[in-house]
Amino acid sequence: MNIKSRIIASQPVPGIVVLAFSNPPHGYFDDASEVELLAHLDAIEANEALRAVVLTGADNGVFVRHYSVEVLEERAVAMAARGLKFSVERPVPEAGIHRCQRRMEQSGKVFIAAINGTAMGGGYEIALACDLRLAQAGDYTIGLPEVNIGILPGAGGTQRLTRLIGQARALELILMGQVVGPQDAARLGMVNACVNVPVLPAALAWAARIAAQSPKAIAHVKRLVRQAHEMPLEQGLAIERTLFCDLMVSEDGIALMHEMNQGRLQITGELSGD
Repeated sequence: MNIKSRIIASQPVPGIVVLAFSNPPHGYFDDASEVELLAHLDAIEANEALRAVVLTGADNGVFVRHYSVEVLEERAVAMAARGLKFSVERPVPEAGIHRCQRRMEQSGKVFIAAINGTAMGGGYEIALACDLRLAQAGDYTIGLPEVNIGILPGAGGTQRLTRLIGQARALELILMGQVVGPQDAARLGMVNACVNVPVLPAALAWAARIAAQSPKAIAHVKRLVRQAHEMPLEQGLAIERTLFCDLMVSEDGIALMHEMNQGRLQITGELSGD
């Protein structure tokens, strides 16, 4: 672990942990950030009491600005000096940021990005790997502008943004290297909502609502929705039926259904993003 911590962990309420990115003066994500985030994910997975994780920025006006281009340039020069050539027939192994994202997506816990400032490139790609995204209204930018410096989003941006907002809109934004403000990000579906209040309390309210649910139900729902685009409909429906029955016979499922049938529990509920 580096002397200067890139990620500050806190637990404001039981069951929820907040990871706040801090790397002044610019707020970049880098190789040290990867090491720290992986370590935090180890601790989160080992803690069965945790139900939800909120990612946010600790520095004013910045979520994660983007992955450090200085680090990328150093790597590029070193690889070019070795004469390395690349082909899709020989895929490049995952780096630290990719392992972080995969673990967030595969975790049974829910990850929420509370975007409180600039989130471009690798910063927005970290948010894309979260299950939910809230953005705070303000004068800052969100997006994937990598083509403007001759590269492309390399931490899942082309794949996750396309799945989120569709091929045509993703192509428009990525090909033009276009970034947008938080209100437009919400309109385009790049984030779930843009809130006119400090985003961290809003994200914590969402996290608390999720943390109060049956952890097994949350994990099953996340698995089904996350994998929906990866399998034929019939296969997805078969897994859904199976996990539905698995929850029906669970202790939580039986107890909560009984509570509802006794008139002590309402099945509906609302939560405002504002």
